[in-house]
Amino acid sequence: MSSPQRPIGSTLSAARTVLLGLQHMLIMYTGCVTVPLVFGAAAGLDERTIGLLVNADLLVAGIVTAVQSLGLKKVLGLRMPVVTGATFSALTSMILIQGQYGVRAVYGAMLAAGVFGLLVAVPFSRLIRFFPPLVTGVVITVVGLSLIGTAGGMIAGPDPAAADYASIRRLAPAAAVIAIIVLLARVGRGFVGRIGVLLALVLGTALAVPFGFVDFSGLAAAPWFGLTSPFLFGAPSFPVAAVVSMCIVMLVIFTESTASIMAVGEATGDRVDSPRLARGLATDGFSGLLGGVFNAFLDTVYAQNVGLIGMTRVTSRYVTAVTGAILVVLGLVPKIGGLVAALPGPVIGAASLVLFAMVAMVGISTLRRAELDHGHNLTIAATALGVGLLPVFVPHFYHAFPAAVQVIAGSGIIDAAVVAFGLNLLFNHTGRKPAAEDTESGTDGAGAGN
Repeated sequence: MSSPQRPIGSTLSAARTVLLGLQHMLIMYTGCVTVPLVFGAAAGLDERTIGLLVNADLLVAGIVTAVQSLGLKKVLGLRMPVVTGATFSALTSMILIQGQYGVRAVYGAMLAAGVFGLLVAVPFSRLIRFFPPLVTGVVITVVGLSLIGTAGGMIAGPDPAAADYASIRRLAPAAAVIAIIVLLARVGRGFVGRIGVLLALVLGTALAVPFGFVDFSGLAAAPWFGLTSPFLFGAPSFPVAAVVSMCIVMLVIFTESTASIMAVGEATGDRVDSPRLARGLATDGFSGLLGGVFNAFLDTVYAQNVGLIGMTRVTSRYVTAVTGAILVVLGLVPKIGGLVAALPGPVIGAASLVLFAMVAMVGISTLRRAELDHGHNLTIAATALGVGLLPVFVPHFYHAFPAAVQVIAGSGIIDAAVVAFGLNLLFNHTGRKPAAEDTESGTDGAGAGN
C-alpha cells in the first residue's frame, strides 16, 4: 500500500475536511442502517419504531466514531482515523433473543455485553495471537452466510401464506436493485463505484413506486429534530442465556474490529500496540452501553472505510471525527429515520443480500491467508464452518434443547466462533505440533489433502 498523504494528527482545510468526512459517511451509511431495518423487520416492529431505531443507530455510531477518532483521555478511543457502525455479527443473536424473550431482553443483554466488553478489552488485546485468520475467516464467513436467509425473507415477504409471497411484484424490484449494484460495480469509477449500494437503494425505491411498495405518508408526522427516548421498550431484562449469547457476540466483534484496526495501522504507518488496541476494543464495549440505553446496536470498526483511506491516502483522524459529527446530526433528525424505515422491503432485502454475501466473501478472502495446507487447519476450518451453518440450514436443529440453549447454540456465528477458537487452541497451541511429513504428505484427519 502506498504511503499515507499526511499523518493521522494533521489538519486539512475546513471545506476539505467536511467533504472527506461526508464521503466516509456515505460509504458506511447503507451498512449501518441495514442492521436496524433487518432487526426491525424480523421483530415485527412498525415503521415508526423502526425509524426510531435508525436514528438511534446513527446517533450511537456517530458518538462512537468521534470517540475512536479523538480519544477520551487514556481510557477510550484509538485516536486513529476509523469509522464505526452497527455490526452484522450481532443480528442473528438479537433476533433469537427477541423471539424467545422479547425486545427488552435484547437491550438488557446488550447492556451486559457492554460492561463485559469494557472489562475484557485489556486481556483480549493480549491474546490476539489466538485469533489468527483461521479463526476470524471462519467467523466472518458464517456471519455473512447466516444472514442471507434474512435478506431473502425481506424480498419474498414475511408471510409464506400470503398471496404475493415471492411474487413477481416483489421479485422484480429486488432483481432491479441487484442489477443496478452489479452495473455500478462494473462501470462506476472511484467514489461512485464505492457508493453503488446506496445509489441502488435510491434508484430501486424509485422503480418500486409502480408496484405499490412506496408509502412516505407517515413522514409528515415525524419531527425534524428530536432525541430517541432512552429505554424506548421499557426497563431492560437480563435472561442469563441472552446475556451469555451477547457476551460471546462481543468477543466476535472484538475479533472483527481487531482485524480492521490492524489494517488501519498498516494504512497509516501508525503502530497499534496492546494498550491502544485495548482502548479501541473498550470503545466497542462502550457502544453496547450506549446502544442498550438508546435502543441502538453494537458497533464495530468498518472495513469499507479502511479501504477508503487506502484509496484516498488521507489519514487525518479529524476527517473521521467529522464523519462522527455528521452521523450524530443525522441521528437527531427523526424524519431521516422515518425516510429510511419507509424503504420497500424487497429493495432493502436485495441490497442486504449483496452486502451479506460481500461479508461472506471477505471471510473467504481471510481464510486464504490461513495456511489451510498446513497441519490440521483445513479440518479446523471445515468443522467450524459446518457446525456454524447447521442452525442456518436447519433452523430448528436444537429444538429439543432448553430455550436457553437454543438462544446460544441457535446462533451459527457463536457456534462457529467457539468451535474455531477451541480447535485452533487444541491443535495449534497445545500438545504435539504437526510433523513436517504430515504437512508435506497432506495427511489430515479429514483426508482433505491439506
